Amino acid sequence: MSLETSIECVLFDLDGTLIDTAPDFIQVVNQLLEKYGEPPIDSRLIYKNVSDGARALVKLAFGINESEDAFQQLNQQLLDLYAEKIKATESSLYPSIDTLLIQLESASIPWGIVTNKPNLYASALLEQLNLNQRCSALICPDHVQNRKPHPEPIFLACQKLGCNTERTIYIGDHLRDIQAAKNADVIAVAAAYGYLNEGSKIEEWYADFIVQKPEQIEPLLNSLKFT
Repeated sequence: MSLETSIECVLFDLDGTLIDTAPDFIQVVNQLLEKYGEPPIDSRLIYKNVSDGARALVKLAFGINESEDAFQQLNQQLLDLYAEKIKATESSLYPSIDTLLIQLESASIPWGIVTNKPNLYASALLEQLNLNQRCSALICPDHVQNRKPHPEPIFLACQKLGCNTERTIYIGDHLRDIQAAKNADVIAVAAAYGYLNEGSKIEEWYADFIVQKPEQIEPLLNSLKFT
């Protein structure tokens, strides 16, 4: 099957949308807990909070707030463990995503990543998964003044790819992804297969479309045709 769409580019959130990074975080969070003599926590809890970033995982694991003295140290230790873990990452593209990327590349439709993950970790992960040469634009908080849900990162990605926002699709698994897409006036697609928090009501995010599994992205792209 070849892509028949007039979408000009496809942008993905990273964690929980393009790549399943939870296995790495499950390991490093419990590694840090073990260091402090604390019992491991349920991997499902970690899974649901990955999209909220390292700080949220520190809060979850140690039950502390950012204002507490130990927080910054724990957060940095978690990030250091994660940077080391990336060298032997257990993260992988979601099922069928590689096929989708190959189809996009064959159709000369560029794809990129807009993430709130710092460039240090995002770039290292893409390199480990041999995606760094394939990804046409990687936009991290380091590259902009305002992170998602502000539209600036998506605008920058569109600018780098030379794409019209009206014909750009952004796929993400967090409310802020959909807000960023809406703020940038691109087509907002919610990834219901990602790392949704307990109690998340994805239908209340008001995305233009919801995909329950990655396999639904290709048919959706083929249904989007502009005159």
